[in-house]
Amino acid sequence: MNYISTRGEAPPLGFEDVVLAGLARDGGLYVPQAWPTLSPETIASFAGMPFADVAVEVIYPFTGGSIPRDELRSMAAEAYAGFDDPAVTPLVQIGPNRYILELFHGPTLAFKDVAMQFLGRLMDRVLAARGQRATIVGATSGDTGGAAIEAFRGSPRVDVAILFPEGRVSDVQRRMMTTPTEDNVHAISVRGTFDDCQALVKAMFNDHGFRDRVSLAGVNSINWARIAAQVTYYFVAGAALGAPRRAISFVVPTGNFGDIFAGYVAKRMGLPIDKLVIASNVNDILPRTLHDGAYEMREVVATSSPSMDIQISSNFERYLFEASGRDAPLIRAKMRALKETNSFDLGSLGEAMRNDFAAAAASEADVVEAILRTRAQSGYLADPHTACAIVAADRTLDDNGTPQVILSTAHPAKFPDAMQAITGERPALPARLDGLLSAKERITTIDNDIGAAEGIVEKLTRAVLEQRG
Repeated sequence: MNYISTRGEAPPLGFEDVVLAGLARDGGLYVPQAWPTLSPETIASFAGMPFADVAVEVIYPFTGGSIPRDELRSMAAEAYAGFDDPAVTPLVQIGPNRYILELFHGPTLAFKDVAMQFLGRLMDRVLAARGQRATIVGATSGDTGGAAIEAFRGSPRVDVAILFPEGRVSDVQRRMMTTPTEDNVHAISVRGTFDDCQALVKAMFNDHGFRDRVSLAGVNSINWARIAAQVTYYFVAGAALGAPRRAISFVVPTGNFGDIFAGYVAKRMGLPIDKLVIASNVNDILPRTLHDGAYEMREVVATSSPSMDIQISSNFERYLFEASGRDAPLIRAKMRALKETNSFDLGSLGEAMRNDFAAAAASEADVVEAILRTRAQSGYLADPHTACAIVAADRTLDDNGTPQVILSTAHPAKFPDAMQAITGERPALPARLDGLLSAKERITTIDNDIGAAEGIVEKLTRAVLEQRG
C-alpha cells in the first residue's frame, strides 16, 4: 500500500513513511493509491466486537502489511484500555432512530483521543525501529493539542510543540496543554486565530531546510494515520445499528473536515451510509461551499463551539482530490487560487459534493435552543459542538426509519463557561481531572510570525540539541 500526494508532485510513500511525514513535501496531503474494501460479512462481524479488535481490522489494510497484525493489536489494546467507557465510543439513544455517538471518553474528553492515543504508540514504534527522533508540531482550535500532548508526554523519541490561538480556546482546553510537566511537551500561544496557527504549521512543513533540521512530523488530521484510526468508530456504530443490512446516516460537527472525511472513507470501504451531514457553527464555510459552489473565506467569529471556529478546512483538499477523479493539476490550481484570493470555485465538483454530503450551520441561538430542548426531551446534556450537529440533523434528515447517528466530539465539561451561560449549571470534570484548574501552567506566547514560530521550536527540540551536542 503506497500513498500519493493530492498535488501530485511528491514521491509515493509507504505507510510508515506517511505516518512520520504528515504533510507531503509538495504541500499536498497523502491518500492511499487505492481504497481497501471490507466485505459485508466482515462488517457484520463487528457487531459486539471489542473496539480495539475492530480498529485492527479497519487499519490493517492501510498498512500494506508493514506492521504485523499482532503488533497492531497490541498497540490498539493499549491505546483504548484507558478510556472511561469499556465500549470506547458508546451509543446513547435520545429519540426514535436517533443516537449520540460519544467520542469523548478518552483522557482529554475529546474525539481526538480515539486517533491520537493510537498514533502515539504507532509513531513511537516506527521511530524505535528506525533509531530516529521526531519533532511534532501541530495547530489546534482546542482539542487536538491536548490530545497530542497527552498521547506523547514523556515519549523518549518525540518532542511536541502545539500552537493554539490566544484567548480562543476554553480554559479547560488550554490547561490540558499547559499543565503537563514533562520536558518534551510545549504549549505555544499565538496572537491570532486557529487559521493563523494552521498556516504557521504548514509553512514550517514547506520550509524543507527547517523540516529536515528538526525532523518535523505532524499529528493534525493532515496525518493520514489519524484519519484511518477515526474510520473505526463509523464501522463500530454502523454494525451496532444493523449495518450492512441497513444503511446509517451520520451527522458530524466538523471544521477541518477530517472527522467527516473519515466517514467518507468508511463509505468507500463498504459501510452503507445513507447521508453524511456536515454540521457547522456560524463559521459556515463548508455549508456555504456546498450550497453556493464556492469556497470563500471570511473572518473567523468566536463561538461557544471553538473547535469549529475555522475557515481553512485542510482535509477538504483530500475530498476534492477524490471528487475530481484524482486530478492533481486541478487541485494545485484550486489551492493556489485559495492562497492568492482566499477563495476558489468548485465548478463541476459542486455537484459531486452535493451528492456526497448534506450540510447545515447553527447560530448561537440555535445552539442554545438545541441544548435545552435535547435535555428537556431526553435528559441528555450535549456540548455546543454536538448541539450544532443536532441542529443539522433536524434540518437535513427525514424521519424515514434510517438510524441517525450524531457524533458527539467533546464532553460538555470542557466548556464550563458556555454550558453555565446556557443551562445555569457547570458540568463537572471527571474525578481523575481534579486539580486541572489549579495546576501551574507552562506557556510560551509568540506573534503570528513564521520566524518566531520556527525559532521557538528549534530552541526546544531535542533533535536539534543532539545535533549540536
